[in-house]
Amino acid sequence: MADLSAFPITQKWSPKDPSVLQLFSFPTPNGVKVSIALEEMQIPYEAHLVTLADADVKSPEFLSLNPNNKIPAIIDPNGPDGTPVSLFESGAILIYLAEKSGKLMGDTATDKAKVIQWLMFQMGGLGPMLGQLGFFVKFAGSQWEDKRPQQRYVDEGKRLLAVLERELDGKDWITGQYSIADIAIAPWLNALNFYGTRDLVGWDNHKNLIAYLDRFYARPAVDKAKNIPPRP
Repeated sequence: MADLSAFPITQKWSPKDPSVLQLFSFPTPNGVKVSIALEEMQIPYEAHLVTLADADVKSPEFLSLNPNNKIPAIIDPNGPDGTPVSLFESGAILIYLAEKSGKLMGDTATDKAKVIQWLMFQMGGLGPMLGQLGFFVKFAGSQWEDKRPQQRYVDEGKRLLAVLERELDGKDWITGQYSIADIAIAPWLNALNFYGTRDLVGWDNHKNLIAYLDRFYARPAVDKAKNIPPRP
């Protein structure tokens, strides 16, 4: 059995089975990317709930795994070099898992390049922009009298949705076949409902995106993983 005692995070979140991949996460759009990928790829794992409270994400134990104090993060006891490996950043984890499993990153080098392209679109654009929009609508930013920051993210959100709407015309999945790019993108589209921002970005006018999200959440692995680790 693998020995993960060298990782301080295991002092706060102790593995029951250290021989399987350890997921430290919370079911946010970024968090569920990894649980969905693990379920889709059928990689055995153990999920640990790391709340977004400072007592968890800013604890010395969690910071030892992710100095950026954000979920998700993983420890894979069966790393590619024969030793355990730890990773943070959801996009990096998705690429790692796809390469580990040989799944959901296409069949050719060209496929892989296209998948990574759209994964980066989510990481650098869709996620940050929709997240900021959510801040200015649902959270503390909603108290600001100056609505120009909110409008900035409304406009950018609309633009990014239009990019995806065009790209999905005539396709079920963003690169033509289901991949980690879809696993990254779809939870952020779903977050518009949580943030209460669908009307602001004209969600109902995006027939391709509506059908895309329905297809995504109809997948058994997605349905199982969308609340892993379970919220308290």
